[in-house]
Amino acid sequence: MLPRSTSFRLLHRRFSRKPPNRLVISSRPTVSSERSSVTFAEFWPAYVRAHSKTSTRVVHSVGTILGWMLLGGAVIERRWWLAAVALVVSYALAWGSHFFVEHNRPATFEHPLWSWWADQRMVFLTLIGRMTREVEKYSDQATER
Repeated sequence: MLPRSTSFRLLHRRFSRKPPNRLVISSRPTVSSERSSVTFAEFWPAYVRAHSKTSTRVVHSVGTILGWMLLGGAVIERRWWLAAVALVVSYALAWGSHFFVEHNRPATFEHPLWSWWADQRMVFLTLIGRMTREVEKYSDQATER
């Protein structure tokens, strides 16, 4: 690992200070780009609000679990085309729920990595019965602003 010089630290500090990015996922077509400095902690509340309906969360959970099962089957059976099917099936179900249930735009288009990680977290919280609490928590925060 290279030693960090004082000038490097000063430059890094100078250019890494960006104003906080206020991410809002809504039915509006524009969302902040992935290249912005949105942290997962900032992204999560907006992601939760974009999944406010139980049916959307159930469809996401089914798609994600089915995707993981297909991926596992691809590895076990060594049928690599199943990995592509896993992606298509899981994303098709998730996007369908956004377009036809929530009537909003999936966060995948603007923040693919955070969106994937948030989906895994949402499915886990849904399976253990805590996701509804998250939705209530962040929908209350949105109304307070």
